[in-house]
Amino acid sequence: MMKLYLSYDSKSFLSKHRAVMVCLFLVVAMLAVYWQVQKNDFVSFDDNLYIIENSSVQSGPTLKSIIWSFTTTHAGNWHPLTWLSHMLDIRLFGMNAGGHHLTSLFFHIANTLLLFAVFNKMTGDFWQSGFVAALFALHPLRVESVAWVSERKDVISAFFWMLTMWSYIWYVENQKVNRYFFVILFFTLGLMAKPMLVTLPFVLLLLDYWPLCRFEFRQSGNAVGDSAQKRSGFCLVREKIPLFVLAAAASVVTLMVESVSSLEQYSLSVRVANALVSYVSYIKKTIWPDSLACFYPHPGVLPGWQIAGACLLLVSISFLVIIAAGKRPFFAIGWLWYIGTLVPVIGLVQIGSQAMADRYTYVPLIGIFIIVAWGVPELWPRRYQSKTLLATLAAILLSILMVITWKQIKYWENSITLYEHAIEVTPHNALMHGNLGVELEKEGRLDEAIGHYLEALRIKPDYAGVHNNLGVALANQGRIDEAISHYLATLRIEPDHVDAHNNLGVALANKGLIDEAIGYYLKALRIKPDHAVAHTNFGVVLEKKGRINEAMEHHLEALRLQPAYAEPHYNLGVALANQDRMDEAIDHYLEALRIKPDYAGAHSNLGVMLTKKGCVDEAIAHYLEALRIKPDYVEAHFNFGNTLVKKGRIDAAIGQYIQTLRIKPDYEKAHTNLGIAFIRKGNIKKAIYHFREALRIKPDDINARDNLKRALMSQKQG
Repeated sequence: MMKLYLSYDSKSFLSKHRAVMVCLFLVVAMLAVYWQVQKNDFVSFDDNLYIIENSSVQSGPTLKSIIWSFTTTHAGNWHPLTWLSHMLDIRLFGMNAGGHHLTSLFFHIANTLLLFAVFNKMTGDFWQSGFVAALFALHPLRVESVAWVSERKDVISAFFWMLTMWSYIWYVENQKVNRYFFVILFFTLGLMAKPMLVTLPFVLLLLDYWPLCRFEFRQSGNAVGDSAQKRSGFCLVREKIPLFVLAAAASVVTLMVESVSSLEQYSLSVRVANALVSYVSYIKKTIWPDSLACFYPHPGVLPGWQIAGACLLLVSISFLVIIAAGKRPFFAIGWLWYIGTLVPVIGLVQIGSQAMADRYTYVPLIGIFIIVAWGVPELWPRRYQSKTLLATLAAILLSILMVITWKQIKYWENSITLYEHAIEVTPHNALMHGNLGVELEKEGRLDEAIGHYLEALRIKPDYAGVHNNLGVALANQGRIDEAISHYLATLRIEPDHVDAHNNLGVALANKGLIDEAIGYYLKALRIKPDHAVAHTNFGVVLEKKGRINEAMEHHLEALRLQPAYAEPHYNLGVALANQDRMDEAIDHYLEALRIKPDYAGAHSNLGVMLTKKGCVDEAIAHYLEALRIKPDYVEAHFNFGNTLVKKGRIDAAIGQYIQTLRIKPDYEKAHTNLGIAFIRKGNIKKAIYHFREALRIKPDDINARDNLKRALMSQKQG
């Protein structure tokens, strides 16, 4: 039986090019799993703050927007590089969400390759370094950072984290000032993407211990460590003082701009308990990545047994790794990496209302992966040690992770799939029920939306935002009084809730309580003077009060604040039309349609204006479009009927008036105009019926009364 052997040259070729082969595998594996993100949409979970409703980002990288990115604390963060990346995406891809997702994916690929290169260079352990990179690339806990556009800050900051480590190794090889400059540069850029890098100087100290072996009491163990002059711990700390200063400055800025929960909401003991349990929960999800969600509600006071169990486990692991630190330093370094890099986000300083978040593990889990990659071969029973066996087990593990990750990405397809999955895997999740309600309401599924709002309030009765959103849904169902009660509940919980003031103004205006509505609009604008929606709604009620010029000023202010806002253009069109300034009104209706092509009201009103100008065929086209968008649009049917009469198409006009009355039987003007149309058809009997119906609905309708007299006289003469 023949045996085949690789020649020396073949072995040399494989050894020389194996790094390229590993990189190629990592890239192909990530593309195979993550390429589907290009089909995913933006989600309403912060993507509105970062992109969808952010006019500064949507303007692209202009001088004004670049200055804004360095001076704003929008969304509770100071991260100018993150804003710039979103602006560049807008320039490249516009609002095509797929392009934005691919940018995040390419950063994740770059981070993975850099991680492999850094550890391979530091340790010389090729396969362990490749395995760490593979776990980092393919673990399901990475999905949130990669598949969520708003978390671009994770992948960008990690990119500069890796470059900082790479430049640090370069500096250790030859400790020149110009090389240290690049360490500072990349570290600073990373902090400008996300302040998570504040722990990196401590990580560099860990790397000094292993694998760089720079501490003078350590024996040299690799190429980098052998070539570097050993130094005392004090000298190594002093060496990193510029990095510690930058980290401290970034921490201060973060605490100043982020919304930090008070100790009244979460006491120190509650925070410490949650931190201990979260450390263990992250490990659990690393080993068994099940029930991953975009939001984990804070549990508040945890059971004593959970706290005690978590504390015992963490102390035990820490004791074991310290004992092993002498002969197996990678255990201690990996563990301290994990514990230390999670400190800023573990909940001791509580930001938001989440207990934990998958995205927080993007860099910290590298520590656990170090333990696995170097620890498993070290602890594996010698009689079973086989590179083939370990490689097979690694391949099986990575295959399983790829399948789970591929499935997890599916949940990020759109807002509804994301929130439904979160509700499925996390109990008592009021935020996700509330968010799902908003998305269902956008799709017109009001009953389902209301059901989720009510569930959110059952879990959290004092949830001001959900009370407000429930009010909006009820108002859309015509249940105005119920809506008002929820707006008032919102204001009892949160007196300065600007949207509740605005929405309450809308509800009161719909009930004809104009003066009361004006009071709430004024309160909304006192709280938030740049509230564009409140400005244009205020303009509408001022117009009803006959204060046309003031109304137009508020519509114009709304447009100044939010140029791509269709409603103020529509409202200005209405105001100008009432002043017979038809050409100006038409311009605003057209601008409203440019911004919002499916704006049925603008199509209908534009039809009225075009009819007055004699452009009947163009008017008809706009009525048809309005009714395609909104088939039961009463005013569009009525105005369409009026235009058809002018065109001489009486039968078609009668059909539109009948449709109007089918939708709104008490529309007296439609009865009157239908009666006139029947007279033109010679059907006096039907005309009389509709004139009488108009008078029944509105007894003082002079037009209907005069037409009825003429019809009765005509009937008598006939």
